[in-house]
Amino acid sequence: MTLNELLHSRRSQRKFTAELPPRVVVETLLKEAFTAPSSKSTRSTRYIVVNRPELMEKMSQMRDHGASFLRNTPIGIIVLGDTEASDLWDINATISTTILQLAAEEHGLGSCWVQVKDRPRVAADPSAGTAEEWLRSFIDIPATWRPLCVVALGYPEAPMKPHSPADDSDKVIYID
Repeated sequence: MTLNELLHSRRSQRKFTAELPPRVVVETLLKEAFTAPSSKSTRSTRYIVVNRPELMEKMSQMRDHGASFLRNTPIGIIVLGDTEASDLWDINATISTTILQLAAEEHGLGSCWVQVKDRPRVAADPSAGTAEEWLRSFIDIPATWRPLCVVALGYPEAPMKPHSPADDSDKVIYID
């Protein structure tokens, strides 16, 4: 698959088979994600790979909207940044996550990003805490690591249709 084909075929996948991707495939994806550029080559991105169903169920409750599908996901990769390594940890982690998701697609896996950073657990009730606080309540995350997102990862239950072509010409300004 060419990069162009990969970019145009990748879709967010929220329904997966129960089959657990082999650890060697997950390790390959992470190696590929670690190739991402980072500010001043700080390599501040970190990962926690979760494949325990009881933890995936808890992770599905970290937000009242947009995370429930995690309960039926074979693997969740928590993408974090080391705040001591870089003040741009979240940007570095975002770039790494994009590469992780593209690599997953190339290896026949589907993925979907669930935002953690700066997200409330319950949108209408700030007193319910944050998604990050919820994750920290049952996953041992080093104090200087901040979660950006969780990437749901698994074999797609059904193939997704590619996006329809869009005319984005109104979103670009050329200065010649």
